[in-house]
Amino acid sequence: MASRAARASNRYGNHAEDRLRSSADAAFNPDSQYPGMPHKRTASGNPRPVNRSTSTEERRYEERRVTERTFEAHVDRILKRNPSPEKQHRRSGTGERRDGEAGRQKSSEFRPKDSISEAAQAPWNPEATLLPHTSAPLASRISIPPIASTVPQAPQPTPLGELSLEVQEAAIVEDLLFVFMGYEGQYIRFAKGYNPAEERDRLAGPSFRILPGLDPSLADLTRSMLKMATYYSALEAFVDVQSRAEFGAVNHALCASIRKFLQDYLIMIAQLETQFLTSDSFTVHVFNIHTISTSQMMHQLYLLAHELLKRNGILDDESDEEEDVEIENPDDIIERLREGGDLLPGNMASKKICKGGVVLGLVTRRLEKLSGDPTARALLTSLLRDASRPYMVMLNEWLHHGSIKDTHSEFVIEERRSIGREQLKQDYTDDYWDRRYTIRDKDVPPQLEGVKEKVLLAGKYLNVVRECGGVDVSKVVSDVPTTFDDPRFLENVNHAYAHANASLMQLLLTTHALPARLRSLKHYFFLDPSDYFSYFLELGSSELRKPIKSVNTNKLQSLLDLVLRQPGSIVSLDPFKEDVKVEMNDVTLIKSLQRVVNITGIEQGEALQPLSNQPIENDKNATGFTSLQLDYSVPFPVSLVISRRTVWRYQALFRYLLSLRFLESQLSTTWQTQTRGIAWAHKGPTRALEIWKRRAWTLRARMLVFVQQLLYFCTSEVIEPNWTKFMSRLSTKDGDTHVPSGPSTRTVDELMQDHVDFLDTCLKECMLTNSKLLRIHSKLMQTCTIFAHYTNWLTRELEKSDPDLSGTNRPNTMTADQWRRFQAAKAAKAAGVQRGSSTTAQHDSSTAGDAEARVNNLSEIIRKWESNFSRHLQILLDALNHYAATETVVLLSLCARLSTANQGTEFAGRGQEEDV
Repeated sequence: MASRAARASNRYGNHAEDRLRSSADAAFNPDSQYPGMPHKRTASGNPRPVNRSTSTEERRYEERRVTERTFEAHVDRILKRNPSPEKQHRRSGTGERRDGEAGRQKSSEFRPKDSISEAAQAPWNPEATLLPHTSAPLASRISIPPIASTVPQAPQPTPLGELSLEVQEAAIVEDLLFVFMGYEGQYIRFAKGYNPAEERDRLAGPSFRILPGLDPSLADLTRSMLKMATYYSALEAFVDVQSRAEFGAVNHALCASIRKFLQDYLIMIAQLETQFLTSDSFTVHVFNIHTISTSQMMHQLYLLAHELLKRNGILDDESDEEEDVEIENPDDIIERLREGGDLLPGNMASKKICKGGVVLGLVTRRLEKLSGDPTARALLTSLLRDASRPYMVMLNEWLHHGSIKDTHSEFVIEERRSIGREQLKQDYTDDYWDRRYTIRDKDVPPQLEGVKEKVLLAGKYLNVVRECGGVDVSKVVSDVPTTFDDPRFLENVNHAYAHANASLMQLLLTTHALPARLRSLKHYFFLDPSDYFSYFLELGSSELRKPIKSVNTNKLQSLLDLVLRQPGSIVSLDPFKEDVKVEMNDVTLIKSLQRVVNITGIEQGEALQPLSNQPIENDKNATGFTSLQLDYSVPFPVSLVISRRTVWRYQALFRYLLSLRFLESQLSTTWQTQTRGIAWAHKGPTRALEIWKRRAWTLRARMLVFVQQLLYFCTSEVIEPNWTKFMSRLSTKDGDTHVPSGPSTRTVDELMQDHVDFLDTCLKECMLTNSKLLRIHSKLMQTCTIFAHYTNWLTRELEKSDPDLSGTNRPNTMTADQWRRFQAAKAAKAAGVQRGSSTTAQHDSSTAGDAEARVNNLSEIIRKWESNFSRHLQILLDALNHYAATETVVLLSLCARLSTANQGTEFAGRGQEEDV
């Protein structure tokens, strides 16, 4: 490139007289340039006969010599007026100017006027300078030669109209050799409007114009050949621009491949020049034939380069819709600023850079589109092979070592270094695992589109293995594919994924004891076994009865630790019991589930995690029993499988089972009160009152059956079978339950999905993901809870309604000891009623009257409770029948069990279509 610039500078430089003299010799007398070699050609390209009369030619030769001597004398006069010291001073003063300013300033300062005397006042003195450094190390640093429009009038060539056809053809061929290398010729100039100092003009490529006077046939053929010169100049500028550091390694490799083609192109031009100088049969037509195939290749490279420039926004050929500034990831901006960089990468002020996988995808799509053209297919295949080499280096480094060496942010996997595992105490999976490494969806090359998830997970797995020190991943992997067209490409991805998965599975199942962790979760969250938890509830009952704001969580944690270390319990042998923590959730379970179900739905799986940006309505009447939940801290990398999302599912199931257990204990306490209490055991004289007692006992028994059957169904028919199925898939090959335990061939992704599916299935079959079933279930649980709470009030009303108990004399059916204990209990209750709630006082005032009115009032109250419970239970049965037939068949078993609790009522068998 420097030699070409020197040649161009020599043509218009300080020694203009020498160049013009040689040009005149070449133009007017080709034989003088190469003595002893015939250089005579006609328009048809055939050699002209030598024995032809030369009188006319000799006469023209004499005229040209006279013109030449006159011009030489004129140039000598100009040079004598400007001594060499002044010329050297001008050269040193202008050498420091940037990017061709000297040539343009001199051309404008010494632009010739109409008269030759004005042009002769100062010589034309263009010089070559060095351009400033850019981030493209191989970009040309030689200033651009001045364009022909700045040349003074004196050194202009002889007009084409004054030349013969043979001389025109020789001059045009010589000009084409210069033009094909990116320089102007004597008769072929840059078109008006083209400014080589402007980067956009150079990237678009120059248009050329031919000076007037050329033969029409030669002009047409020459114009058709000038396209290749435009392609070459544009490609040269493209390589210089696209090789800058900010465009990434893939663009650099692509430019290197294009530079090899341009080198072959220049070799071809040199060979054609040799033919031109040595062969008298080398014509414009022969020149054109030799350049047709190369012109097609250059055309394909030119189109590819322009498409890349349009995608980069350097050429203004895109629509306004695509010019919207894309919001950059805040993590990327923070990371760039943390490393001491600018807001924009490199020196690019453009808002979009086409690099990495986008470039490979662009070349691949052009290859698919032009696959029917053998030449274009071979060219684009070679470009794709060379451009994909640095990308494959990054891919192999990620697949086999789990590290990303992507200095230009062009790889398919994006790493956010600002997200560190040591900074995430609450949730490794949601942040570190899901956001530390992500896929650049817009930068995925077509070759990786089908395996991008495997590529992502293979590197993730190796990262986990490397950080935990489970397997050595630092050894060098040899014999890996280096290009996309290697037939082992997909095999390499699959093999790397399988190796990374096996390493992580071994780390999870053996080193970090994942099955033991899962069994520990089952002990605590599914109350299996529940002996320790019943003991914990008994010890902490006084604290759990308090409102949630008054509960001492530290005290409950101490009680739980005491229970878990109790000798003789199964959980005392659990090595992970230190990870269980007690916490309070002031949002009720039903409200929490309804928020999730109504907003996102169970269909999306992962969306079961409640969103933190949604308002939460706290339950004002929440107590320790209704707000108690367990938390479980999981170390990395087990947290990949037991993430916060899965822990939330465990907590939802735990709170549901705890609510059933607590309600069962309340109803059991009611049963003890109604069985052992003297007021309930005494058989009074009033028949209506005895019938009311039996109705209360029956309703309490029906409620207890409902709760116990529901609890049995959730534990024995939902959680336990699904748990067994999940553990069998964890310990067998490919999920075959008939194969005994052995080395697992399942992937970590399948394991994580199996875990989530197990929990989602349990939530669905326990009726926690259906909004209608949640509402009905909530009303039934509320009815049972109110009935259990009002047991003491019913006992006091019973004492007031029974004449034997309300009197002061001991009845005959009661012993003296029973009467004494009854009076003591009655006095204690009376004291408690005075400190009781307003609700109790309201009932006392409303039920004041005679015994018959009290009995009628109690009968009406128990009738409302019976009707409310029976109606909602029947609605639940109808809904269970419907969903068992349409969604979850396992609900049919629960429907059969609960139907026994509604037999003999007015609602039994009646379809309830109303929405609750």
